[in-house]
Amino acid sequence: MPQPLEQALPLRHALALGLMHGPAELLPISSSGHTTLVPWLLNWPYPELEPSLRKSFEVALHAGTAVGLLIALRGEVAEAAVGLDRRRAMLIAGSFLPPAIVGYTLEHQIEQRLGTPRSIALGLLAGSAVMALADHFGPQTRSRDDAGLIDALLLGGAQAAALLPGTSRGGMTLSAMRARGFTRPAASTLSRHVALPVILGASALKTTRLAQNGLPPGAASRLALGAVAAAASTTLAARLVPVERVGSLLPYAAYRSALATITLRRLRRSRS
Repeated sequence: MPQPLEQALPLRHALALGLMHGPAELLPISSSGHTTLVPWLLNWPYPELEPSLRKSFEVALHAGTAVGLLIALRGEVAEAAVGLDRRRAMLIAGSFLPPAIVGYTLEHQIEQRLGTPRSIALGLLAGSAVMALADHFGPQTRSRDDAGLIDALLLGGAQAAALLPGTSRGGMTLSAMRARGFTRPAASTLSRHVALPVILGASALKTTRLAQNGLPPGAASRLALGAVAAAASTTLAARLVPVERVGSLLPYAAYRSALATITLRRLRRSRS
C-alpha cells in the first residue's frame, strides 16, 4: 500500500538517490536499475511511494543528469554543434527515432510490467552477457567518421533496447558499436553523442507531462533536491571518472552480474 510522501521519500533519501544517479548514468551499469534496486536492497520505504510520484521523482533525476551532462560535456557539445553536417545529422536522427517511438508508445507498459526487482535483475544479466561478448567481435578498426545509416539505426535500436530496466543505455550502445568494428575510443564517442539528445528529449517530454499533471504538496522540494543533486554528481563524476570507455567492459559486466545475483537471492529468500 502506498505510503505518504514524507515517509516514503525523506529528504535525505532524495539527496542520496540524486547523488547516486549521476555516476550511475555515466557508467554502463543502469541508472534506472540502481534507482529501484538500491532503496529496495536497503529496505528504504521508497518502493512504497505512490507509482506516479515515484515516476515524477525519477523524471527529476534524469532532468538533473541531463543538465549535468550539458555542463560537463559543453566543449564536446559545442564542437559537435559547430561541426554538424549531413552525416552527423543523419547519425543523430537515426539513433534518436527508434527509442523515441518505442518510448512514446510503450513507456507505460514497460514501467508497469518490467520495473520490478526481478525484471531489473534479469535485465542486468542480459546486458552483462551482451557487454561481455562485445569486445570479442573484431577487428575493431573503424573511426567515428565511418559511421553510416546502418550504424545510426543500430545505435537507435540499442537505445530502444535500453528502455528495458537494467540493460543500460551506455552498455548497449557501446556494445553495438564495438560489435560493428569501431575502435574503443570511437565507440565511446558515438555512445556519448547519441545518448545526450535522447536523455534531453525524454526529460523535456516527461517534465512537460509532469507540469501538466501537477504535484502534491511537499513533492516539489524533494524533486528539486534530487534534480540538483543529480546535476551536481553528474558534473563532478564526469571530471573524476574518464568518460571515455576504452577499457574492457568485463568489469562492468561482472559488477552488474553480482548486483543481479544479490537481488535474485534476496527474492528467493523472501519467498521461502
